[in-house]
Amino acid sequence: MAFNATAAAAAHEAAHQLYAHVDLSKLSWLEQFWAAWYIWIDNPIIATGLMSFLLHEIVYFGRCVPWIIIDAMPYFQKWKLQPNKIPTAQEQWECTKQVLFSHFTIELPAIWLFHPMAEKLGMQTYQVPFPSWQTMLPQVAIFFVFEDMFHYFAHQALHWGPLYKHIHKLHHKYSAPFGLAAEYAHPAEVFILGTGTIAGPILYCYFTHNLHIFTVYVWITLRLFQAIDAHSGYDFPWSLQHIVPFWSGAEHHDFHHMAFTNNYSTSFRWCDRLFGTDDKYREYRRRIATSKAAMKGKSKAEQEEAERQLIAEIEAEGQRAEAIAEGCIQDAKTVKVQ
Repeated sequence: MAFNATAAAAAHEAAHQLYAHVDLSKLSWLEQFWAAWYIWIDNPIIATGLMSFLLHEIVYFGRCVPWIIIDAMPYFQKWKLQPNKIPTAQEQWECTKQVLFSHFTIELPAIWLFHPMAEKLGMQTYQVPFPSWQTMLPQVAIFFVFEDMFHYFAHQALHWGPLYKHIHKLHHKYSAPFGLAAEYAHPAEVFILGTGTIAGPILYCYFTHNLHIFTVYVWITLRLFQAIDAHSGYDFPWSLQHIVPFWSGAEHHDFHHMAFTNNYSTSFRWCDRLFGTDDKYREYRRRIATSKAAMKGKSKAEQEEAERQLIAEIEAEGQRAEAIAEGCIQDAKTVKVQ
């Protein structure tokens, strides 16, 4: 008992020593909270691991809640990209269970081991004050570009026959995705594509030795928002892709789930445009525009029926492309899997 008390007192004193030369009263409230967290936990490795996992879970499910509410409100269906496919409560629950399984079996161990590796590479963790936004902004921008390029090639590889059949197929269960489905995937896929999210900060820190884990948290938060919103299935007039033309958004990624081919990138459109893997998507958008022009003056019901028929046609082509990828059929004349 005496030994345990002595060890606990020593650990507590060590935690206070982390900030022995820092005037905490001059820090912002967030920086003060940060320091208090590390002092309270007493162990930097546990403090970082616990905070990282909690951040991920709170941001992920917190961002999904608005989309669950929107899916339950018929008013928003006019902005739904595939309006006849609203996820049921059962589908959302099944999705949640798989997501939690991946979070606890793949992401939790990786997050828990992150602190020792990060510190070895020179990443700041418990230190305060935080870097300025002028420092963080270009770092986060680099992470976005790196992840987008990594995801593009890794995602395309996952559409190769055996990898698709045994790994990526699970993520394509929903041809009309919804927010919770952003991380609905095989654990191997979570690991493969998640590498692009964390490898950017790791490599940046390795070469520059100038990165704070708070910046990584900002990046992870924005990346989760991007992934969930891209799977939301809604295209609003105020959605980011209408403001930033090269941003992918839900409208871009929804086509990938519906048609199986094309649009492999995450945040930006340029890799798909550069490598020609958005040709079917652009043709689809042209057909949508032509159909809307031709249906002017028609009733709303007729317009919706024309859109449903076009979506059904694209989805049928996607099902054929998926069958080719799995090796179920050999004829690739109609649909070329890119």
